[in-house]
Amino acid sequence: MAEEQKTHMHVLEDGTVVEHSHGEHVHHHSHAHTKAVLNRMSRAIGHMESIKRMIEDGRDCAEVLIQLSAVKSAINNTGKIILQDHIEHCIVDAVEHGDKEAIKELEVAIDRFVK
Repeated sequence: MAEEQKTHMHVLEDGTVVEHSHGEHVHHHSHAHTKAVLNRMSRAIGHMESIKRMIEDGRDCAEVLIQLSAVKSAINNTGKIILQDHIEHCIVDAVEHGDKEAIKELEVAIDRFVK
């Protein structure tokens, strides 16, 4: 009996939604760094809320820009952790299963991430 292909979605940085499957193998996103990534994202969200209040309070533009730079750096570092985790788990799994589409998708994701 043929195994049904399951699809899943990713939302890219620019808001584009990409839906795809990874062939016949099961692909899940349970990684070693998930909790750390979620904690980093929560901190970045809190930091963004603080920056929003700074803007509402009319704080100095230079201060706001410095804080935005800190959030941007935090998000980029979080992305690096996700990328490393993806390579160590998803891509290794895809290579083992001959999933060349996953490699192409990684190339697109890296291209968008570094822009």
